[in-house]
Amino acid sequence: MVAKPQAMSKIGAAARFNPEQLSATALTAFFNICDAWGLNSEDERILLGTPPRSTFFKWKSNRIGNLAADTLERISYIMGIYKALHILLPSSEAADAWVRKPNTASMFAGRSALDRMRAGKVMDLADVRRYLDAERGT
Repeated sequence: MVAKPQAMSKIGAAARFNPEQLSATALTAFFNICDAWGLNSEDERILLGTPPRSTFFKWKSNRIGNLAADTLERISYIMGIYKALHILLPSSEAADAWVRKPNTASMFAGRSALDRMRAGKVMDLADVRRYLDAERGT
């Protein structure tokens, strides 16, 4: 049996997958977004799922490690939130400031999106992402 070219390309992509490289890229993106949002280390730890302090600071200083699926999912939501804000709002400054501003939408009840995300559950990140996707019409 001869493998189809499409199947071979999938096999080749799987063979090239490097979890450490994915983790490093995800951490770099995450900390760049946190810098843009002006977050402190405690906020960053909460958004990442509250890893041990020593692990967190290793990630922050070296951008290395094998991240668990939960941590990668959290970073994915943060990246989606960041992207949606930069699509929805007219300037980078407005997009980056939005997470800290009080919001009258019912899910925020006058609090900021950051307050909601600080609750620490993946679902809170997902809810903010869904809210922004709905605002975008996607």
